[in-house]
Amino acid sequence: MKLAANTRAAGKANTLRHKGQLPGIVYNNELNIPVSVEMRAFDKVFRSQGMSHVIDLDIDGKNHEVLVKQVQMNKRRREPIHVDFYEVTAGQKVQVGVTIDFIGTPAAAKEGGQIDIQRREVLIDVIPRFIPDKLELDISGMGFGDSLHVRDIASKLPEQADILDDESLTLITILAPRLPEEEEDTGEEEMMVPEVIGETADEDEEGEEATE
Repeated sequence: MKLAANTRAAGKANTLRHKGQLPGIVYNNELNIPVSVEMRAFDKVFRSQGMSHVIDLDIDGKNHEVLVKQVQMNKRRREPIHVDFYEVTAGQKVQVGVTIDFIGTPAAAKEGGQIDIQRREVLIDVIPRFIPDKLELDISGMGFGDSLHVRDIASKLPEQADILDDESLTLITILAPRLPEEEEDTGEEEMMVPEVIGETADEDEEGEEATE
């Protein structure tokens, strides 16, 4: 997917944002280019490509293959204020997180079991053109107490990819139904007072501005 960008002068971030532009940087071991992209165009591309797909970034007419490495957000407005693009090198592997899509419904879940999903992503090292859109893991055959781990997703990856996560980490577990707790009759009526672990006042946080 393509996205247009322009080089920019350092220190103009706030002015650019007021004009609907998103300031950013394109970097790798050999370059560091301050850029700006149109906010709405970036939002459309980012929603489609995320952080694990290569974007063709056209900077002043020259194409750069990049991955979105980081997006700084305004916490109050929930909108991006700065983006870091990493330019990939042909044949060089990159580290990316790939989403795991659990498909199917275990029979145990239909019998009251609880599906406990602990991880929805696996970190891999792979050449960019082999990055999978997602990884599908069939859970329909799982029973009570069954678990699937990072190692169980290995066969779904392209052979050019290496798993960086600990392969023993649990992805999903099927928990047995909870048994109703027996109430103990003490013969006395007790007043239950809820325990307050901690309270925090609502805060209207301003997003952090990118340091340039």
